[in-house]
Amino acid sequence: MERHFDEELEALRKDILRMGALAQEAIFKSIEALTNRDKQEAGDVVNNDSKIDDLELEIDEKCIDLIALHQPLASDLRFITTGMKVNAELERIADLAVDIAQRVIELVDKPILKPLIDIPQLSSVAQNMVRDSIDSFLKKDAELARKVALSDSVADALRNKVQDELVNDYMARDPSTAGRAVPLLLIARHLERICDHTTNIAEDVVYMVEAKVVKHHREEGPAK
Repeated sequence: MERHFDEELEALRKDILRMGALAQEAIFKSIEALTNRDKQEAGDVVNNDSKIDDLELEIDEKCIDLIALHQPLASDLRFITTGMKVNAELERIADLAVDIAQRVIELVDKPILKPLIDIPQLSSVAQNMVRDSIDSFLKKDAELARKVALSDSVADALRNKVQDELVNDYMARDPSTAGRAVPLLLIARHLERICDHTTNIAEDVVYMVEAKVVKHHREEGPAK
């Protein structure tokens, strides 16, 4: 029975790793579609979302079955319950990549407003945070999780830079640019929200490993 449980737990790890890879790929492809002005690639991101939704449900079912059938204790139970939270965050990240792709579809037939520099950089930060947050979960690495959380301030700064430039240098000076500026503003916002979700994963990993609450910048032990 114990061997069977270990095999199922390993299958869960692989599924969550796959979920993370799909979410990361969706971010990459949505921004690639933006830089290449490729409506078809953006459409592919939208159409592939159903596969990620199906995998999310499959992972949830595996987690519930592991708990119900094997009644795991201690670290295994924390890993499985955290896996359910990670799964939900990754599905939301993939949804935000779809939101980006939909904004790209709005933009590709319009003249480009400005060179794309900060948004691809923000996308790279987001993709790295997704990758590292999943690694921290699978390796039970609280220090890596903390590094992920610290990267969120970089994402915030880049989002603010994009927002300030588009609002002050474009829309304020020429309101007719709003139709091209607003989708870019939303894309930057979606990328920043992706980083927020990876931070949630990182905070859950720290709690899973150390039983310390670090949400809202708090470091506390378990309640007594």
